[in-house]
Amino acid sequence: MQDLDPVETQEWLDSLESVLEKEGEARVHYLMTRMGELATRSGTQLPYSITTPYRNSIPLTHETRMPGDLFMERRIRSLVRWNALAMVMRANLQDPDLGGHISTFASSATLYDIGFNYFFQAPTEEHGGDLIYCQGHASPGVYARAYLEGRIDEAQMDNFRQEVDGNGLSSYPHPWLMPDFWQFPTVSMGLGPIQAIYQARFMKYLESRGFIPAGKQKVWCFLGDGETDEPESLGAISLAGREKLDNLIFVVNCNLQRLDGPVRGNGKIIQELEGVFRGANWNVNKVIWGRLWDPLFAKDESGLLQARMDEVVDGDYQNYKAKDGAFVREHFFGTRPELLELVKDLSDREVWNLNRGGHDPYKVYAAYHQAVNHKGQPTVILAKTIKGYGTGAGEAQNTAHNTKKVDIESLKKFRDRFDIPIRDDQLDQLPFYRPEAGSAEARYLQERRSALGGFVPQRRARSSTLPVPPLA
Repeated sequence: MQDLDPVETQEWLDSLESVLEKEGEARVHYLMTRMGELATRSGTQLPYSITTPYRNSIPLTHETRMPGDLFMERRIRSLVRWNALAMVMRANLQDPDLGGHISTFASSATLYDIGFNYFFQAPTEEHGGDLIYCQGHASPGVYARAYLEGRIDEAQMDNFRQEVDGNGLSSYPHPWLMPDFWQFPTVSMGLGPIQAIYQARFMKYLESRGFIPAGKQKVWCFLGDGETDEPESLGAISLAGREKLDNLIFVVNCNLQRLDGPVRGNGKIIQELEGVFRGANWNVNKVIWGRLWDPLFAKDESGLLQARMDEVVDGDYQNYKAKDGAFVREHFFGTRPELLELVKDLSDREVWNLNRGGHDPYKVYAAYHQAVNHKGQPTVILAKTIKGYGTGAGEAQNTAHNTKKVDIESLKKFRDRFDIPIRDDQLDQLPFYRPEAGSAEARYLQERRSALGGFVPQRRARSSTLPVPPLA
């Protein structure tokens, strides 16, 4: 839209900024609401928007800082990545028809890792424990972490998807096949989200009647952006908003890719889901850009970087990560001289390393912290990631969903990228790696879970009988 009076526009913007700085967000919200009422009273049509700009919902100045050891956590997360990859590949070397999924967990490793390290409460005498609906295709990563924790042995890892004799690991979360481990089945796709909503609603019922403590337990549901096209995934979200289920947190892994291609090649799935969830009265938290973008945002006084982010579609974003830094410089930043000026001091490698929010532990931690403390609404976290992140051969490719094998060169790059202590002559054997008991990594894993009451996921078979009210 053309600005017919830039001076007047700047005066309005300056006034609003002054109110924000001196009187706070609530006052800005009130004034904007009153102005909207005045405009609509005379029949003026306000600009329609149920989405916000394509950037993180939490500004840098409002982020809660992650308290742990970033480098130790990256090392542990890298070992989990390696063991998940090795487990699926070793299974398919035995039988190419076994299948399994590498790239889903590769894209969501940080989303799970931050939960395991800081947020997923285990059941204790004082706490009923969180209820976690894991994305079905990400099960290799959950098994790989349990292996590092000593909960699963190597024989079980070697029997992934070969559980008929009781000594293997089920393809997907399945409490009937693994009754002490998985809490809920979450495949077929869409099953997890709709279960999570009604689980959270029932827990509110129990809280209201004093059967469980109020406000302690959270229901976490992890799902993919392509999974939201399943009718069950979004079919009951209006109930969650209407019932104000603030014990419910959805984490949508938006890697922009489904089984057979892009999720929304010519659109933006994150923006679409934001509108859907905001319309259903959810608290929406977008985690799109990692912290390496923050200096560029600070220099973008003209707003052209934001405008470019808003106009690019998912198909192009996927294409950028399938190429290299020079391609990103030319095709993303190269559309305007001002954008090229923003990155003139960055090498192609540094342009390539500009990270997405779902792979940035600081951004994910800030989003989770906001979610568990938000009152009066369920929360959905829309985290932008790269499918097949780190796998080399399958990263950001439409083949990534079906990738079951990775060539040796890609394995070397994976090992080097994540600093895995495996020699070249061992790579073709795909060895699992677990730090020794008493090592710094083992102690850190134990400390993080001890602070949260123990290991998860875990399923408790015992139940409590609720007293039947007397007829009177």
